[in-house]
Amino acid sequence: TILDAVPALLRALVAEPGLRYCTSLRVVVSGGEALPIDLVHAVFAACPGVALWNGYGPTETAITVCYWRGSPDVTVALLGTPWRNVQFYVLDAHLQPVPLGAGGELYIAGRQLARGYAGRPDLTADRFVPDPFAREPGRRMYRTGDRVRRHPDGTLEFLGRADEQIKLRGFRIEPGEIEAALRAHPAVAACAVVLAPSARGSDLQLAAYVVAREPSELDVAQLRTHLAARLPEYMVPAA
Repeated sequence: TILDAVPALLRALVAEPGLRYCTSLRVVVSGGEALPIDLVHAVFAACPGVALWNGYGPTETAITVCYWRGSPDVTVALLGTPWRNVQFYVLDAHLQPVPLGAGGELYIAGRQLARGYAGRPDLTADRFVPDPFAREPGRRMYRTGDRVRRHPDGTLEFLGRADEQIKLRGFRIEPGEIEAALRAHPAVAACAVVLAPSARGSDLQLAAYVVAREPSELDVAQLRTHLAARLPEYMVPAA
């Protein structure tokens, strides 16, 4: 009756005819990465009458902190508004609120914040910063790195990342970490890692562009083995 999945899995399910026969399905929940608007329409086409919800929230804020309910006629997928005891701030580089409708970085405050990163005081200080809007001293807010804008009704729209971090199938990935591992291979002179459409064109995957030190063809199998020894499987490029 309820299906909760990341967009990549939802896309695979709506592409298969089987989901159309799930007549008992009442609620579909998406989360873990950005929900594309074409996938919203595809879900409603496959399952007319279903309630579709998009959940948002980083791990550092106890996962989900807001939901947005979609409809077949929407033109953009939104993030929603904060739950009780959660505060959203859309701020510029000087921690000043941006005008309504303008893009800024999302900061999250409230009782659900994590204490920080275990054994990483430097990263904790960088991401968990003092909350200048709090009435109580010592309160903090989490710098998400997500760029958003606020609609007149208070709902947030996701615009992208303020840094190079990407979300793929629910995993956070730093392309620079993969590039550093690739550059550690003696045959690699330069490289770049990006998100690219898969062969089917309906999904995204990691793709690595590599320049060899010598004018010869690189052994892709060796590069995969090299990366697999240094990175988790979901960070090894598919192409």
